[in-house]
Amino acid sequence: MIYKHRKEPNELCILKSLNTRMSLDEKDKQYYFNLKKGYEGEVLFDSLLEKLSCECIILNDLLLKQNNTLFQIDSLLINRDSLYLYEVKNYEGDYYYDSDRLYKKNQKEISNPLIQLNRTESLLRQLLKHLGYPTPIFASVVFINPEFTLYQSPLNKPFIFPTQINRHLKELNTVSSKLKDDHKRLADKLLSLHVTDSPYRKLPSYEYKELRKGVVCGECLSFTISVEGMQFSCLICGHREEIEAAVMRNVRTFKLLFPDNKLTANVIHEWCNEVVTKRRITRILQKNFKVKGVHQWTYYEE
Repeated sequence: MIYKHRKEPNELCILKSLNTRMSLDEKDKQYYFNLKKGYEGEVLFDSLLEKLSCECIILNDLLLKQNNTLFQIDSLLINRDSLYLYEVKNYEGDYYYDSDRLYKKNQKEISNPLIQLNRTESLLRQLLKHLGYPTPIFASVVFINPEFTLYQSPLNKPFIFPTQINRHLKELNTVSSKLKDDHKRLADKLLSLHVTDSPYRKLPSYEYKELRKGVVCGECLSFTISVEGMQFSCLICGHREEIEAAVMRNVRTFKLLFPDNKLTANVIHEWCNEVVTKRRITRILQKNFKVKGVHQWTYYEE
């Protein structure tokens, strides 16, 4: 059972919007692509865990603190006797392992995920002991991408390779595991300790005036759309979307990028590059938000 679902991180949502509405420098663009690829790998692993038939509790994307030290868990599975901690990597291509170091085939060294896994496992074990749940932990790095190959991989490292994932999940399903109230209490306690605002965000500086205005297609992120009755139609990919849904999606983007700015019909009319009438935008905002102020001082809040 998925007890905590994964949400697309705000950092990734912001970078996706910025990449659409401005020119990111190469360093920021590469960081965005890496973040996006990592998230896609985690979502793929989530979809596999969802198919488990054994009785278990799954917590995805936890950010916890122990001894004033933050640590992140990609996926945590709770069954009757133990916890399974997964660090998910969406690496693609040829890599090799040498002297506890991980290299791309071009001899470029990258961070060894075992270092991160060992740190996370240690902090989680300390936290569980502090909470009164000294449960055994089985920690693994999951290489989710089927196009990944690791040469010279030691047999004694907790790696799960793409060809081993299904077998690992089948083994989990063979465990007869009846959960008790203590398992749910542990899951609830970890959820209550989840840190919602990550301090790790790395965002480029940006200003409203330098961002491209317009309604972005929900599928291909193109600005090339046309209004057809009550719908937007993308001239690039053909995706169709109700005008209200598209406007609200772009409103959420504006609020994410500029959380301190007041939400007004004038602002959203300009943000959408005036492709929707101000009267229609006003109706949409009135329907979905609380109205504050009057006349020219009207604005909207959740």
